[in-house]
Amino acid sequence: MKRISLCVFAVTLFATQLKAQATKAPAYPLIDHNTYFSIWSFTDQLNASTTKHWTGKDQSLIGLIKVDGSVYRFMGKKAEGYHTIVPAADETAWQCKYTETQPPGDWKDLQYDDNSWKTGTAPFTDDGQQAKTLWASKDIWIRRTFTYANQDINKLVLKLYHDDNVEVYLNGDEVYSYVGWTSDYKYIPLKDKFKNRLKNGQNVLAIHCANTAGGSWLDVGLVDEVKEKASDILLAKQKSVEINATQTIYNFDCIGVDLKVTFTSPLLMDNLDLFSRPVSYISYQVKSNDGRNHNVKVFFSASTNIAVNTPSQEVNAQKYTSAGLSVLKAGTKAQPILQKKGDDLRIDWGYLYAAAPNSANVIQYITPQEDVLASFAANKFVSTAKDGRELALNTILNFAAVGPKPKEQFVELGYDDLYSAQYFSQNLMPWWKAGGKITIDQELKAAAGNYTSVMQQCDAFNKSMYAAALKAGGKHYADLCVLAYRQSISAHQLLKSPQGDILFLSKENFSNGSINTVDVTYPSAPLYLFYNPHLLEGMLNGIFHYCESPAWKNNFAAHDLGTYPLANGQTYGENMPVEESGNMIILTDAIAKAEGNADFAKKHWKTLTIWAAYLSNNGFDPGNQLCTDDFAGHLARNANLSIKAIVALGAYADLATRLGKRSVASQYHSLAVSLAGKWQGMDQAGDHYGLVFGNKDTWSQKYNLVWDKVLGLQLFPPAVAKTEINYYLTKQNTFGLPLDSRKTYTKSDWILWTAALADNQKDFQALIDPVYKYATETPTRVPLSDWHETTNGKMVGFQARSVVGGYFMKMLETKWVK
Repeated sequence: MKRISLCVFAVTLFATQLKAQATKAPAYPLIDHNTYFSIWSFTDQLNASTTKHWTGKDQSLIGLIKVDGSVYRFMGKKAEGYHTIVPAADETAWQCKYTETQPPGDWKDLQYDDNSWKTGTAPFTDDGQQAKTLWASKDIWIRRTFTYANQDINKLVLKLYHDDNVEVYLNGDEVYSYVGWTSDYKYIPLKDKFKNRLKNGQNVLAIHCANTAGGSWLDVGLVDEVKEKASDILLAKQKSVEINATQTIYNFDCIGVDLKVTFTSPLLMDNLDLFSRPVSYISYQVKSNDGRNHNVKVFFSASTNIAVNTPSQEVNAQKYTSAGLSVLKAGTKAQPILQKKGDDLRIDWGYLYAAAPNSANVIQYITPQEDVLASFAANKFVSTAKDGRELALNTILNFAAVGPKPKEQFVELGYDDLYSAQYFSQNLMPWWKAGGKITIDQELKAAAGNYTSVMQQCDAFNKSMYAAALKAGGKHYADLCVLAYRQSISAHQLLKSPQGDILFLSKENFSNGSINTVDVTYPSAPLYLFYNPHLLEGMLNGIFHYCESPAWKNNFAAHDLGTYPLANGQTYGENMPVEESGNMIILTDAIAKAEGNADFAKKHWKTLTIWAAYLSNNGFDPGNQLCTDDFAGHLARNANLSIKAIVALGAYADLATRLGKRSVASQYHSLAVSLAGKWQGMDQAGDHYGLVFGNKDTWSQKYNLVWDKVLGLQLFPPAVAKTEINYYLTKQNTFGLPLDSRKTYTKSDWILWTAALADNQKDFQALIDPVYKYATETPTRVPLSDWHETTNGKMVGFQARSVVGGYFMKMLETKWVK
């Protein structure tokens, strides 16, 4: 009887864990498809902040529900609004006086004589493509004279883009100074006394900016922060939030009515047509919670800022019907297709779509963004704008009388980017367009028609993924995998090359903006090896194409294909020969293991052989070069990088075996085994192995060793990993195991790889629990950063990157090894 009770308890506990999923995150994914179409909530309460693009810029989604006569806000928050007083250059080109030589006298004063200074047009920058005035020196002084007419200012705000250190003066008074730089415009509220310094008539903004390192930029304006109007709109009470692999689900109490809001991005890797469809669902389920019937309307608003890089860009919007759907569409007037590249950028070409079935008695209209709340509260459901800046696409779903039985409706949010990337001078459409045969209207129609089926597929996948992760590593591990899933995928775009090959191109989010970086693909790989290795082929195909072309002259692998979204050849300033060559060989062997054949390797055997020869000569005791942890600087004799080279040589031998090349396999396997033995002697440091050969006072995570285990190469004895794991357990801090002995920061993807080296669940759990603590307690509220400080849990750098796909290494190890 006791045994039966224990079995029932165990089954109940597992079912509870399986249902629970993740409930806490640094930021919550809402709309996730690719690096440009990626919207998040940066707060635990969905209605506590404006929703944002992963870069942190406002991309407002507003959700309201009217229950009888009361209106509740359950999603988003009204974004800060500004009226221009003195425009910056992103709105209107402006001229000023400037000098690059230290000026004599009180150059800040309103009456200062600047006639001898040069005349220039903002922005001032060393970026030749964007500069109106080229600024390449160390310092610049500008005086911008403007005319002001007295007006009622609510809050005077400085709009400033500076790189680097800056001092700002208004009519001779210092209003702001900062040591450092920005990568975009910042809105800096000024003390109330400064709005009184504005004179009716002529005024001057005087600025000194010092370019201390890297690029330079200077632009400035003044705006008035719009005072928020009093509102009778109430806040819905959020009861819970749950994150699944493909969904984020919120539950609210709105006094008399329960509201369930589900964001679904159906990123199912077994169906690439569905996987690539750039359409998310926002589902609303309502039911009475007090036994009475209630009249219910739900309001959804999407800002056109989703379709711009900066809010100052003008947009066109329109309403139309198509195939049983009511549709709103918006995009920039300029449509600068693939004309920008870089990191902290949003898309400003293509079109945003909000659609809902006409059968739901849907109402749609377009307003300025600042009128969104008032229009719904006052029942003014009419379009008042079709072009301008910062508009809103508004949709109302009428649920009419709602009782205890749930009612459900949905809105689709989609994005047609027209062309996604430039690939060696050719603009490529996204995968879902099928070379131009499929339109976004057809995709919106298909998404609506298949809604029930897609939701069922997502539910089934959510459960199966969580069960597999739970079995592999426990609940904390499963929750981490849930947080990683959509983030990793949405840092890519799926395309087809002109040669007909699959391309799954990543962006190095918030690190340097590179496209298809090999050492970003490498840590991301486990997720795709587990669910669809063809997507990993899509990450390698472009690199192979480039390295096998006349454009690449080296006998080692390239680092990247360019700067996103332009994949025209490497733009990173320095090669990583051992790192990238080792990565490419290891991942090619992993694809062979996942697919059960070496057909992919066979196509590129000549190139793989060149890289293997390079590693044979240069990989074991690496010179002073960068590895994937380039933020830590150059390092000679890197023991972990040496492991990568050794494992890559073993992987090359494994591929040779699969291809029937016995002599090559024997030669390289013997070499790899020999070097593995030599490595142990050179790096032995007593109770651990060193960071570098020859220094026993150092240590590092040997995360590259995991591929020896996962690929079954058997180059290093298990005692090496056991020794390292035992040592790591003595070096942990509150929020994780440091990367190595140089700093206390870490990379969470590497910890998850290192933990997979453990030969028992207890040690694995001990290593991943602090990472779980970081993910659920970090004070840095952005899409999960993979580079954080182990002492306080704060982000050091990087966010929203694909490398968290590496969290799936334990699942891969469980599938392939156990």
